[in-house]
Amino acid sequence: MEYFTEVRWSPYVVGIGIGVLSWFSFFFSKKPITCSTTFARASGLLERLLRGPQVEQRPYYQKIKLTWGWQGMLVTGIVPGALLSALLSGDFRWQWVPDLWASAFGVSPLLRVVVALLGGIILGFGARWSDGCTSGHGISGTLQLAVSSWISTVSFFVGGILAAQIIFKVIGWE
Repeated sequence: MEYFTEVRWSPYVVGIGIGVLSWFSFFFSKKPITCSTTFARASGLLERLLRGPQVEQRPYYQKIKLTWGWQGMLVTGIVPGALLSALLSGDFRWQWVPDLWASAFGVSPLLRVVVALLGGIILGFGARWSDGCTSGHGISGTLQLAVSSWISTVSFFVGGILAAQIIFKVIGWE
């Protein structure tokens, strides 16, 4: 039980855990682990709440089905799970702006929120455009040896490395 109190876990142990979770996902639900579709479903469910059942007639919502299901519960559990992990490890602290961000951009929480929202919108658009996110393609798709998922996953890494290089060079975080 002492392992749960560590601030950083071995990536090998975490990788094995995600792999086992993927097996269970396929075994019990016959579906892969995904997250971005859950956000699309959540927006559709919210829209249905505000505009009524006619929302379900949209072709995209007919394709993904506006249900919450276990994948919605998985995504919902990310926040309390992260909080529990931070509390157990003793790493929890209230912080509106991380130190690395503050050293480059200042301590404005508003700027941090605006950039986070814009980044989230761009990531969400990209995930829907590619018909999957890092968990859908990077974990579940590569597990199934889907060529499109391997291409997406390699692209995630190349894009992340290039973006990090640009950010670190432009901002001077070295």
